[in-house]
Amino acid sequence: MAPGIMPLPCCRAMPSSDGAKKTVSETTPDQRWKLQVFYLCFYGFMTQIRPGESFITPYLLGANKNFTKAEVTNMITPVLSYSYMAMLVPIFLLTDYLRYKPVLVLQSLSHISIWLLLVLGTSVLAMQLMEFFYGITMAARIAYSSYIFSLVTPSRYQRMASYSRSAVLLGVFTSSVLGQLCVTSGSVSFLTLNYISLGFVSFGLILTLFLERPRRSLFFNRPQEAGNTAVPTELDRMAGGDDGGGTEGWRDMVLCRMLRELGALARQPQLRLWSLWWVFNSAGYYLMLYYAHILWNDISPTTDNRRVYNGGVDAASTLLGAVASFAAGYVKIRWTLWSELVIGVVTAFQAGLLLLMNSTTNIWLCYVAYILFRGSHQFLVPIAIFQIATSLSKELCALVFGVNTFFATVLKTIITIIVADKMGLGLSVHPQFYVYFGYFTLLAVVYLLAAARVGVQHSHRRQSVELALAKKPCQLPVAIPAQEKSPEGGIVQA
Repeated sequence: MAPGIMPLPCCRAMPSSDGAKKTVSETTPDQRWKLQVFYLCFYGFMTQIRPGESFITPYLLGANKNFTKAEVTNMITPVLSYSYMAMLVPIFLLTDYLRYKPVLVLQSLSHISIWLLLVLGTSVLAMQLMEFFYGITMAARIAYSSYIFSLVTPSRYQRMASYSRSAVLLGVFTSSVLGQLCVTSGSVSFLTLNYISLGFVSFGLILTLFLERPRRSLFFNRPQEAGNTAVPTELDRMAGGDDGGGTEGWRDMVLCRMLRELGALARQPQLRLWSLWWVFNSAGYYLMLYYAHILWNDISPTTDNRRVYNGGVDAASTLLGAVASFAAGYVKIRWTLWSELVIGVVTAFQAGLLLLMNSTTNIWLCYVAYILFRGSHQFLVPIAIFQIATSLSKELCALVFGVNTFFATVLKTIITIIVADKMGLGLSVHPQFYVYFGYFTLLAVVYLLAAARVGVQHSHRRQSVELALAKKPCQLPVAIPAQEKSPEGGIVQA
């Protein structure tokens, strides 16, 4: 089992009119909201410190638990996909309805349950239950990623999303490095590492109890707004005791309207393209993450824990993913023309990496391929977030990302049932990776064919314009190059 990082949707703040007055919290320094944001980022960092997470698979296959590869591959790991799919929608709705904090408490309790079962459980059923709780923790990540938006005004959304995501990535990196150092340098056993992880997740539960429970959220607990008046920060509402209004209106009207708007938005080519990328590529990406550690154990089985480098590889892949995400913000191209080609090339590269991982007998080559695979995926994530969210309100943005994640989870579960589960084909890990290689190859071919179609259409339009200009040069206005935004907010010439 490998840790997955869910990207934090960074929704566009709705612009206010030039004459609109800023709220007091935007013009006057307010140390209280800063302290709350700092505490939430510290909480996000600390809850990722689980040094035993990178070594769960060798722990299950080792002398401590002594499960077979078939049991781990075909009976235990598939439960994670099923649990995540079953819990995603209920937790998505409960997160908003219960205003974040109860779901964060549930996530912490689930983390404790995971490591208690890892330490004390001895049967396949206990490990399946452990994967069930792991699916709950993954589904509950939406509570942390959206909580921070309730603390600040819309003008600060992008910066706060950056802070919270950086805290999570730093926590995962620190956790992986700590785990690797304990195993390699300190000769700490996997069982002891799990006890250390249990201590950290228990501390995370204590941190959760000190989070303030917001009085408003995106959907069910919406404040009444008058005209163009800016929405005050959540901390202002906490201090004022406003319990939020408009709940009945949301239940009766807003959901139906938003679903209709979502149907209309599906006709936008860029939003449709990047949403499909999110669904299909994310499904394959997380399947690779779930089974990569089993593949490593198959390529390089060892009884010497000091020669297991899962933590170091996870740390390196997290660091490369963070660098790739940062670099993506500086890519300035015309995405309406080049999106399909960029996605196709990256997906083809990922297919080649999957083939390399599955065919090599050199564990270090497999590690490098894994790191590059994760980095290439994380490179496209912020681009997809920008292309999807740039024209949406924060409510529609949350709904679109929720729908995309749900369909990706459904697809991932279907593939798991067919390929991995013993009720389906029950393939071992190497045949599974051949299936994932074929899956990404098919996606790459589709994206590249779409890129060729877009290129041909663009060439025909350009030739038509040039021909029209040649025939009637004086009757046509001078064409002004189209402009397009880049993920970092700049303007790109077509």
